[in-house]
Amino acid sequence: MSFPWSLQNLPKQNFINNEYVDSTNEKKLTLHNPADASLIADDVPLSGEQDVEAAIAAAEKAFPTWKKMAPTQRRNIMNKFADLVEQHSVQIAELTRVSLGAPYKAFGAFEIGLCAEAFRYNAGWIDKFGGESWPQDDGFLKIVRNEPLGVCAGIVPWNGPVGTIGLKAAPALATGNCFILKPSEKTPLSSLALGTLIKEAGFPPGVFQVLAGDGSTGALLASHMRIRKVSFTGSIPTGKKIQEMAAKSNLKRVTLELGGKSPAVVFDDCDLDNAVTWTANAITANTGQVCFAASRVYVQEGIYEKFIAKYKEAMQAKTKEVGNPEEEGKNLGPLVDEAQFKRVTGFIERGQQGQGKLLVGGQRIGDKGFYIEPTVFTDVDPESEIHCEEIFGPVSVVRSFKTEAEIMHLSNNTNFGLMAGVFTQDINKALRVASDFESGMVGVNCVSLCFLNAPFGGSKESGLGRECGIHALRAFTEPKTIMVNLNY
Repeated sequence: MSFPWSLQNLPKQNFINNEYVDSTNEKKLTLHNPADASLIADDVPLSGEQDVEAAIAAAEKAFPTWKKMAPTQRRNIMNKFADLVEQHSVQIAELTRVSLGAPYKAFGAFEIGLCAEAFRYNAGWIDKFGGESWPQDDGFLKIVRNEPLGVCAGIVPWNGPVGTIGLKAAPALATGNCFILKPSEKTPLSSLALGTLIKEAGFPPGVFQVLAGDGSTGALLASHMRIRKVSFTGSIPTGKKIQEMAAKSNLKRVTLELGGKSPAVVFDDCDLDNAVTWTANAITANTGQVCFAASRVYVQEGIYEKFIAKYKEAMQAKTKEVGNPEEEGKNLGPLVDEAQFKRVTGFIERGQQGQGKLLVGGQRIGDKGFYIEPTVFTDVDPESEIHCEEIFGPVSVVRSFKTEAEIMHLSNNTNFGLMAGVFTQDINKALRVASDFESGMVGVNCVSLCFLNAPFGGSKESGLGRECGIHALRAFTEPKTIMVNLNY
């Protein structure tokens, strides 16, 4: 089967029960290209109650067969899907790029590859995710099975619309659940296009479906009485609403991967060039629109001036890479849309009103599209807005510090707890600081990264539960204890 979707033939239907179908809702989504603000489409489906009901009914019908399908068969389907995603990576990434603005070489290829590898990784677990048994010394044999939940939903963000599909759908499907994908209203096209590959890979009807929509669609899924799990990546306020809706409905299981204001602590004894490279890359990747970006950089006073000089130089070099994502050599595209552009520029404007000193950047690039210079503030007030709130753009704040105790207090003095980084060549200090961070993930001489085989997620208000590795499989299953009376 050929891949029919392109910028000339956009996918504008939901994918339900292995067929593309029109939404029953009269309301539609409108998409614009952030590179030049031009209209992409104004007739993308915004799924309503009837669309959600149709998808759930199809998933419920498919669930008994899918969960009992032979492990090798389920594995082969998932691996074929991964191969197809990889095979059509350029076309899929183009459908993301047109509404996200992310260049293919710098981001698109990475996230499509992440999706494919996530399906392969989780497919490999299908016949290896064993249960437990406990001795019958007391006359009872205890067997613990890992059982699928049923119909699950995944609400994925606009900043990584395909990569996060792999983190949510792959473990759900590998453990025998049926999965309904709800992409962001800002970047739905690549998700809708996957229906063609879902069917070609051999997923039975109803097992893996895609519903386009906005927050109202997500609310229908989060509050539905027959959905057993929702996995969400996005903002903290929306995550709180989803958890509330889940609790008020059927107490469905929830995984939340939310925001961050990740600190990178740079000590005097670090490898300076390494620290500069990681921190500069971390705040500019995907134009700073990354949940675990190192947006707070703390540098010990002994190397502060040297670090600042190199960091400024690195960010100025990044500015030269900003531009049209279709152009060669442009690795940083625009912010996703006008709303995000106004949000980020608002932070920058207010930041210059006494919150800190503007070191570099801060200006719009060009007069068309939503491009902005990578921006750094120094000497930032630790109580200020730009220091405390997630900006979600290429904007970082830098402060100097004297002692380890001082900087650990400042690093942890936040409701966020997603990622942290420590840069030092003293392994004892590195492990001590890593242990003291109130964060779900810590990089030593690195920052802002994750791996498919290790748990990904945050503490405090940065999230609930974990994705990746065996932790993702556990999040989509319930342990069932079977007790066998051997004295009967």
